[in-house]
Amino acid sequence: MPRPRRIRFVGCMPHAVYFKPAGIKMRQLNEVVLSIEEFEAIRLKDFENLSQEESAKKMGISQPTFHRLILTARKKAADAIINGKALKIEGGNYKKY
Repeated sequence: MPRPRRIRFVGCMPHAVYFKPAGIKMRQLNEVVLSIEEFEAIRLKDFENLSQEESAKKMGISQPTFHRLILTARKKAADAIINGKALKIEGGNYKKY
């Protein structure tokens, strides 16, 4: 049985939780779901320009865990942009600090 996931700390909730390509009807779109923790990882690393170590400390996780989290977040965002999918931000195991 795997270990339970640690709660990840999030400093900022998204203002908008759904993004879609213009000109395509909702029923025609596939969705990519980005968790709140993945959103926070992108915010800290790419928007706030923090190092992975600083970002991991803020989220209360190890640097290798943060690295895996940022990789999956970037892959999902790229998938949505490149393949014209909707991006939905929801869910996860987090606590606001």
